[in-house]
Amino acid sequence: MKNTTLFFLLFFTIETSLTAQPPLSPEDIFNLEYTSDPQISPDGKTIVYTRQSMDIMKDRVLGGIWQISYDNTYHRPLTSATHPEGQARWSPSGNRILYTVRKDGASYLFVKWMDTGQEVPLSRLDRSPSNLSWSPDGNWIAYTAFVEKESSPYISMPAKPKGAEWAQPAKYIDAVRYRNDGGGYVKAGHRQIFLLSAEGGTPRQLTDSPYHHQGPLNWTKDGKSLVYSANPHDEGAYQPRNSEILSLNIASRESKQLTQRKGPDYLPRLSPDGKQIAYLGYEDRYQGYQLTYLHLMNADGTASKILTKDLDRSIENFQWAQDGSGIFIQYSDEGMGKIGFLTLQNGKMEPVADNVGGTSLGRPYSSGSFSVGANGAFAYTINSPRSPADVAVGKLGTKPITQLTHVNEDLLGFKSLGEVEEIWYESAFDQRKIQGWIVKPPQFDASKKYPLILEIHGGPFANYGYRFSAEMQLYAAAGYVVLYTNPRGSTSYGEAFGNLIHHNYPSEDYDDLMSGVDAVLEKGYVDENQLYVTGGSGGGVLSSWIIGKTDRFQAAVVAKPVINWYSWALTADGYTGYYQYWFPGKPWEHQDHYMKRSPISLIGNVTTPTMLLTGEVDYRTPISETEQYYQALKLQKVESAMVRIPEASHGIAARPSYLISKVLHVLKWFDEH
Repeated sequence: MKNTTLFFLLFFTIETSLTAQPPLSPEDIFNLEYTSDPQISPDGKTIVYTRQSMDIMKDRVLGGIWQISYDNTYHRPLTSATHPEGQARWSPSGNRILYTVRKDGASYLFVKWMDTGQEVPLSRLDRSPSNLSWSPDGNWIAYTAFVEKESSPYISMPAKPKGAEWAQPAKYIDAVRYRNDGGGYVKAGHRQIFLLSAEGGTPRQLTDSPYHHQGPLNWTKDGKSLVYSANPHDEGAYQPRNSEILSLNIASRESKQLTQRKGPDYLPRLSPDGKQIAYLGYEDRYQGYQLTYLHLMNADGTASKILTKDLDRSIENFQWAQDGSGIFIQYSDEGMGKIGFLTLQNGKMEPVADNVGGTSLGRPYSSGSFSVGANGAFAYTINSPRSPADVAVGKLGTKPITQLTHVNEDLLGFKSLGEVEEIWYESAFDQRKIQGWIVKPPQFDASKKYPLILEIHGGPFANYGYRFSAEMQLYAAAGYVVLYTNPRGSTSYGEAFGNLIHHNYPSEDYDDLMSGVDAVLEKGYVDENQLYVTGGSGGGVLSSWIIGKTDRFQAAVVAKPVINWYSWALTADGYTGYYQYWFPGKPWEHQDHYMKRSPISLIGNVTTPTMLLTGEVDYRTPISETEQYYQALKLQKVESAMVRIPEASHGIAARPSYLISKVLHVLKWFDEH
């Protein structure tokens, strides 16, 4: 029997290797999964994480809570995952987890006992809770939630006759920040801090301040206070980055401000002994890109100092080691997510883990998270160009990293994916080194000539990297070579590189991108007469800028662009900040500067067939920008089309079908040209 089984397995392996596996297809998007928010238990022996999957019937991303042991001896679901679930957090003793469930239009807080599997809903909430935090004794739970401010109508309409059907009432708006991308028009109110017994009951609201209270919420060792971040200033709406660290006395409900400087101070985390607070921030110099440093101060706000001044990279996240000897930090370096460990005694940092990320499914942006348990054990999201995020673990002081999950092996293990190759090249503008990646079609043959898609990231202060990307793989599966790069202005290369586009965007980043195309052409397998360009958000800015500067591309798809900086600065949701950081001042004070950097200024040069693609409720790069460019192209009699994604905000790929629709529109337009 054993010999027969061995023969079958050997035959199956040979047969599979000789059979060409199919490439990724658009319908495969609904079969992709990824892990997120891995939380290692206090003893470092178990990890709970959220397993994200696609619901093809409801066209939504669902999350279920799973559990896996550090030594990989067991792996099992903890919840049914029939509704969106997440934010799993261990109790201090590790005997329970707290998590959220969204169903029937409400949010629920659940507690599950890990020894018996019993669970109970603690509370039903009208608003989604966040920043869940257990008290040190495990008896209380703090969280933040939005509290709507009661208001009376601005006017009183006459009474309607019985049975009359009148139009919806007018919306009266007087708030500075009145709409948010992905959230729509903002209701009056703020995120406040609440307290709930770990046995359930009625939540108690601790704050009622006229500003948002942000996490993480940190309990002091005695359980009497909570440390958090907020922007408590009177001019906070006009200075959105000027946040502070505060401490809330639970008994008196009074808050004390611990930081004072101009600039963002946020993400506070108390040391294990409760004597110090680590946090992120920087002294605001009103630059487009500034490094975010890790700071350390006493618990009373005194003696603040920067811990990462010698690291020319922004800190994205951090966690204290349980013994307080140092701090684990997450950052990006040359397009790769990394974790390092900073020893407090000598200030030295050692690398701990690479390839952090994988929770950005559509395009290869930086992402991911990690957590820390006992004895230097940690868990994080690991990814590669062949798969989105999985759970991996490691331990400080030991080299091996162990990947625990392979949630896409059942799908991607039987797909022929495009090979991703790193490339470095010199910019024609100043010979500066630029990093990029080439995605080749499955079954690539270097003796053939392929069409090329230049795909440009947004931000502009963001980075692409050696990561999985459903969109890039689908383009490659359709027979295209894909080039994506990190031109000047991209993060993960230091502050100087990021600020090469300060008050200078777009500019020489155009040269960086064209030099990348030339570098791929030199390899000999791309047809120079079949070049195409696309990109979203900041990539939409640059793709529209490119076709105003050159006609070398056969077609372009300009996704969710900014076409006119003047109009965008006065219609985007973050309008109170953009003019201060990306421009020398307000639009009417610097009209020439705004127009000089606007792609609409080059419209007279455009001959490239161009498709525009934007969500209809995008408030980050409003669809009015797309409409301006579309109408200008029509007036110029340039072949053009406009694709409007109903109900989609700036994050078009938030729904699986939208991601598929975007890719198919891009491919159809390019195939026609």
